[in-house]
Amino acid sequence: MTEEKFRNKYRIPSARAAWHNYSGGMYFVTICTQKREHFFGEIVYDENKEAKMNYTELGNIAMECWKSIPLHFPHAEAPLWVVMPNHIHGIIIIHKLENATTVAVETQNFASLPENGGNYFGPQSKNLASIVRGFKIGVTKHAREKGIFFAWQPRYHDHIVRDFDEMNRIADYIETNPARWAQDKLNDSVFAEMPEMMK
Repeated sequence: MTEEKFRNKYRIPSARAAWHNYSGGMYFVTICTQKREHFFGEIVYDENKEAKMNYTELGNIAMECWKSIPLHFPHAEAPLWVVMPNHIHGIIIIHKLENATTVAVETQNFASLPENGGNYFGPQSKNLASIVRGFKIGVTKHAREKGIFFAWQPRYHDHIVRDFDEMNRIADYIETNPARWAQDKLNDSVFAEMPEMMK
């Protein structure tokens, strides 16, 4: 990995694809909590040995914020997701805007811009990074309002979904994620093993 300096400080190169502008397409996104802390709840097993998320208040907030992505970014869809104890997997579909001009848009924290004409984001507000940033800020804002300590991992992972076969595989992965929690690489518990009742 090559390290570059910006303003005399080393910076980590972007993980985003340099050949893609992220302003249109289908994306599989993973967003983690800081230090992979279990802010959103825990996986529990019901009487049928099926894994389910037992959400905390913040887990419910994260789910509602994800569902509201299209309300704040009308050019985007967020049709499928799963909120796990310390991360979120989701699909985001961004519709390419033809002849888009710079207009006032929703701010990154899901609140309307002031009407003084001073804040215009233009195309930068219509890409994947702005949607993820808006979602993260929305969850953080609600956590602060409720006095809940919370923090995100600074970056996120994305995968450009190239076709509907791949989308179907990813959808299956998202939907079955709770059932595979014991083997999940994001489950950093020292005792991350399948419960006795599941063996």
